Amino acid sequence: MFNGLLAYLDSVKARDPAPRSRWEILLYPGVWALFYHRIAHWLFKGELFFLARLVNHFSRSVTAIDIHPGAEVGRNFFIDHGFVVIGETARIGDDVTIYQMVTLGGTNPADGVPGKRHPTIGDGVIIGSGAQVLGPITVGARARIGANAVVTRDVPEGATMIGIPAKPTLVRAEDYAKNFVPYGTPCSELYDPATQKLELLNCEVEQLRLRLTALLEERSVAAAAQDIPEQQEERGRA
Repeated sequence: MFNGLLAYLDSVKARDPAPRSRWEILLYPGVWALFYHRIAHWLFKGELFFLARLVNHFSRSVTAIDIHPGAEVGRNFFIDHGFVVIGETARIGDDVTIYQMVTLGGTNPADGVPGKRHPTIGDGVIIGSGAQVLGPITVGARARIGANAVVTRDVPEGATMIGIPAKPTLVRAEDYAKNFVPYGTPCSELYDPATQKLELLNCEVEQLRLRLTALLEERSVAAAAQDIPEQQEERGRA
């Protein structure tokens, strides 16, 4: 058990440059939230639902992280900071990283698999700050969800998703080849969480400009087509 704890702390240190030692990591709210969840999930599986909820309630009050006792969580799960909500039927694989203000939320079970309301997160997934992953969808292994993205459809393995609603985007090979990319997307001007909304607005403006150009060209063609019969008629009169 002790070796397992050391391996977990080392996995967190590999993803977060802030701690100077393993002891600092033991003070992280995400680490304590996972510890309490292991207890709550064990009680939940034993159908001691009230006790499981009691442990969950205490954990939420001291960590600001709400993991439903029914959620299944794999190895080396790391929540960086807090204010995270994970629903009852969520399934989380190994080596998953989630940043603050993320929700793994549910939708009407009639919209998906009966009884399954929350997402399934594959191994090695990174979910950036403020992202919302909603419904009984599957996020493929090694996928990256950018900050503030809203994901409502299945995500292929290795995809990088940004925007509202989230859509896949291309990532430079040298960035994708890195073992770990903080916040799920490369820290460049294009993918920085601080400038992502501005970039999306610029894309929308560019799309509108292209549509306007196309409409003006169509109008010019239509006007030219209308002038040809008039010119022919004038020549006939002459």
